[in-house]
Amino acid sequence: MRYPHADAAAARRQAEAHPDGALMIATDGVFSMDGDVAPLVDLAAIARAQQGLLYVDEAHAAGVIGPDGRGSVAAAGLGPDDAPLLLVTLGKALGCYGAVLVGQYAVIEHIAQTARPYIYTTALPPALAVASLAAVKLARQDAWRRVKLESLIARFRSGALERGLRLLDSHTPIQPLPIGDNAFALKVARDLEARGFLVAAIRPPTVPAGSARLRITLTVAHENQDVDALLDALEPLAPMLAERIASGQAIAETC
Repeated sequence: MRYPHADAAAARRQAEAHPDGALMIATDGVFSMDGDVAPLVDLAAIARAQQGLLYVDEAHAAGVIGPDGRGSVAAAGLGPDDAPLLLVTLGKALGCYGAVLVGQYAVIEHIAQTARPYIYTTALPPALAVASLAAVKLARQDAWRRVKLESLIARFRSGALERGLRLLDSHTPIQPLPIGDNAFALKVARDLEARGFLVAAIRPPTVPAGSARLRITLTVAHENQDVDALLDALEPLAPMLAERIASGQAIAETC
């Protein structure tokens, strides 16, 4: 059953409507299109109340947020008892390939033996496994990378505010700029690419109808001047987007 985006109260109502069911709540930690963070403390409490299981996809959080870059569950002050099943992507921040499903031995063994898409897959090549382990160690040790990334995020958001650009409420490296119209979002993305900025135009059905946006993603490889140059390139959009919002053609602050 689906519950509305990041709506823990709705998830609770659905769970309580099936008190005899086997409950597993599945959620992203950091949502890939809005850049916001799931209400993990509340979701963990719902799962705990019905002896259920909270499953969190840490794809966009691992290496980036939380103590030592351990992800959104750790950032929320939760542990293995609260979120017994985690998916950690080895791509994204760790720059490798594949993923790791983390949980209690009995749960992982059950999944390995019964998950049809997994049964006939093969393990990662040893070289990639070693590279992934090295990346995890670096992510834990190099706190300066997260400090720099947080600084870039703050710089981008404050610069966007100064220029009249209305971003979605995200404090992660995913910074969506609502556009609304599909064709206009594609045009802006092409214009930015011609100026040296690779910014994806995200359109339905990936996001709800009418909520096309630019998905701006910051990395530790960027510098302050890169952020400022992108902001300068985006600044001419501000009056056009404000006009569209006023006329109801773009999405509001939240999806």
